[in-house]
Amino acid sequence: MALDFTPTSIDELDPERRPSFRLALVPVLLIVVFLGIGSAVLGLDPHAPLLWSIVATGAYGYSLGYSWDELYEGISNALMMGLQALLIIFTIYALIATWIDAGTIPAMMYYGLELLSPSVFLPVATILAAVVAFAIGSSWTTVGTLGVAFVGIGSGLGVPAPMTVGAVISGAYAGDKQSPLSDTTNLAAGVTNTPLYDHIYRMRTGTAIAFGITVALFALLGLQTSGSVPGGQIAEIQSAVASSYSLSLLAFLPLVLTFGLALRGYPALPTLVVGAIAGALTSVVVQGHDFVAAWEVFIGGTEPATGSELVNELLNVGGLTGSAWTITVVVAALSLGGLLERTGVLAVLAHHLSKGVGSSRGLIAGTGLSAIAINVLTAQQYMSIVLPGMTLRNLYDEFSLDSDELSRAVEAAGTPTGALIPWHAGGVYMASVTGVGTLEYAPFYLFGLLSPVVLFLMTLTGVGVPSTTRFDQPQHAD
Repeated sequence: MALDFTPTSIDELDPERRPSFRLALVPVLLIVVFLGIGSAVLGLDPHAPLLWSIVATGAYGYSLGYSWDELYEGISNALMMGLQALLIIFTIYALIATWIDAGTIPAMMYYGLELLSPSVFLPVATILAAVVAFAIGSSWTTVGTLGVAFVGIGSGLGVPAPMTVGAVISGAYAGDKQSPLSDTTNLAAGVTNTPLYDHIYRMRTGTAIAFGITVALFALLGLQTSGSVPGGQIAEIQSAVASSYSLSLLAFLPLVLTFGLALRGYPALPTLVVGAIAGALTSVVVQGHDFVAAWEVFIGGTEPATGSELVNELLNVGGLTGSAWTITVVVAALSLGGLLERTGVLAVLAHHLSKGVGSSRGLIAGTGLSAIAINVLTAQQYMSIVLPGMTLRNLYDEFSLDSDELSRAVEAAGTPTGALIPWHAGGVYMASVTGVGTLEYAPFYLFGLLSPVVLFLMTLTGVGVPSTTRFDQPQHAD
């Protein structure tokens, strides 16, 4: 993907306004305190703590001598970087609502309950999500479509929703990382000057290890959930769905069209828009709903009346307007990240990270940790790839490390971990579309937990590292 953004380096900062390392830690610590107290102690949604953090970071910028126009430019740049994510969130909310109204997601639930059992559901959901994400190159699209249906299927099978969401997100991010169609995969290769397929090949071993362990653990969890289906629950769900929706093959048209366009390589946003429109039209043609009513669902969401409280709860979602909570969190988090970048906080932290590196192993591990930290601070996975990917390139050259070591480190640690952070765009999105809180599914988002761990262990032990990679042999002069 094209990204018109170059992070500010330490040399580009005005010496008179460049913060020291200790001073750069001040807004970071304030953010940690505000988010910790606001969420953990006061039980607030992320909006207020993020607002406090924005005000504090803005005041910090003023104290360094930055004008309002300069601070606003930082916010604007961050919002432009996250614009595609914001538009996808708008669209996916409308898409889910229209697909429920069209019978697409209800049909997936109905037939999924016919084919799957509790003992195999979790590993199968993980693998299917990985295959779909690899094919279409989008973890978000996979979770927003297939994942929503799997939550309903898992509920019918007696599988806890956090487990289901963890399995789907694990598969979605694993497949996304290996897909040549993925925006983050292309971005990691581009900002590190690494050929795309060299980058994908370099990630393959670590991704396979983390994904293999993930599937195995979900298989064990599946055995523990086997036999826990409440009596008659599957029949109740299927009966309620079948009596409320036409479940013919035509109900799958929005799904087939959306995934077909994605497989053909069309960008995610227009593909999802077409999918949402197809859902609205299918609800008119297949379900016999009024044209105006179908578009009211697109805007305001669904209010199912299936006769089953459980099914009504599963299929009751907000449409376009239902995305407001999610959008406002993401806008606030992106704005905060833009202020941190514009005031030089991130540049100073990256500079001191590079100064503290004494070995190539330490450099790779430090790159992974910096990607995670940037996810926490900026709430945007693109920033977690771009900032370390561009600021540490020369240091990898000095240590005679290939660029694919850098691209692997930023993506293995940066891309999947965002969904573990409650205020991150990825975490907010996954929680909102699945209806399961970030901290609820986080213990079961095994791939997101394992991917950076595998990176660090491979770096420490040298297992799975090409023989041409020479550790601990810096070529720069001290």
